[in-house]
Amino acid sequence: MKKNYYTIKNCRICGSQNLFDFLDLGVTPLPNEFIRKEDLNKKEAKFPLRVTYCTNCSLVQLKDVVDPEIMFRNYLYIPSSSQTRLAHFKQIAEDTKKRFNLTSTSLVVDIGSNDGSLLNCYKNLEINVVGIDPAENLVKVAKLNGIPTILGYIDKNSVRSVNKIYGKADITLATNVIAHINNLSSLMDSVDQLLKEDGVFIMQFPYLMDLIDKNQFDTLYHEHLSYFCLKPLMYLEKKSKLEIFDIERNDLDGGSIRIFWKKKRSKKYKVEKTKLVKLLEQEELFGLYNKSTYKNFSVRISKLKKELVIYLAKLKNKKKHIVGYGAAAKGNILLNYFNIGVRILDYIVDSTPYKQGLYSPGTHIPIHEESRIYDTKPDYLLLLAWNFKDEILSKNKAFKRLGGHFIIPNPKIEII
Repeated sequence: MKKNYYTIKNCRICGSQNLFDFLDLGVTPLPNEFIRKEDLNKKEAKFPLRVTYCTNCSLVQLKDVVDPEIMFRNYLYIPSSSQTRLAHFKQIAEDTKKRFNLTSTSLVVDIGSNDGSLLNCYKNLEINVVGIDPAENLVKVAKLNGIPTILGYIDKNSVRSVNKIYGKADITLATNVIAHINNLSSLMDSVDQLLKEDGVFIMQFPYLMDLIDKNQFDTLYHEHLSYFCLKPLMYLEKKSKLEIFDIERNDLDGGSIRIFWKKKRSKKYKVEKTKLVKLLEQEELFGLYNKSTYKNFSVRISKLKKELVIYLAKLKNKKKHIVGYGAAAKGNILLNYFNIGVRILDYIVDSTPYKQGLYSPGTHIPIHEESRIYDTKPDYLLLLAWNFKDEILSKNKAFKRLGGHFIIPNPKIEII
């Protein structure tokens, strides 16, 4: 089989070779490569999942980079399956419209626009939109939903298409997509070309401090090449024509951060230096610039693995039925790293129609629609999509009333 990945020797942002390897999650399948029943006996492509820390700029990144064509051409994650995320998107659109005075003549461009869910929120506010996405299946969905979308990656070709057809952007968005991009300098150059002189680039992603603090090891997977705190972005800023002028933290996905960029030559927005310095100080105090923090993280994850596997085995010995909730990528990382398969989980439920009827990568657990819970009445639900815990618990109050229990696997095992 062709080796469709390579191992990095230099940091993606600063180029340093001073990389400290701190976590090895094994050789695993891509977490969004769900399997059809007829393909269960075929050999799955698997790739190393190793995580390293740059001791120079403090970027946490994957040591092995998988060919993006394998991961993104046919993509099975869609944000519209979660009411939590849709509500968050609506808030982003309303906030940016108000803060940056967007009107019916403004243009918002979304990088990695998926099925167009975020852009639809801007469209509902009568703002012009266009998406850029490499997934052929999702671009079709977005267009059917009335969201103009260019098929491709963010590069000079897609930028040229946007500029020619739609003009320059007032706002360029990148929510939960920056981590997927290997060449970050090229990204910044492309965004510079996309934006008007006083345009704003808004990126949002899960924040490294929350990831480490809350044991979110299952967000470490092949699609996510980088895990950011503010310090490495300051290194990126030095090489870019853009600069950071503001930051905001929020609770999405267990803790995310929103970074606001503008062109360096633009004087329209004041750089919030005090806020930026304060966050850098918090990062240093937390230990994000120290190798020992990452060593300790690895030890905690090993401990969590042992504890959860033992707990689930005890339940099975008592003849309890356990079902997984949420065929999320993070759930598939947990299942593969913890070696939890059909001997432990009867099946997995998920609200995404694309995934129903398929099997989980690596562990080959069947995926069904959520209503199956009430047909089979399992004793426990293992929350594999813990980032939507509140939404899932609210949707399944009846399961709780029937005597069922929820298992939250991290940051520590919790039974509800």
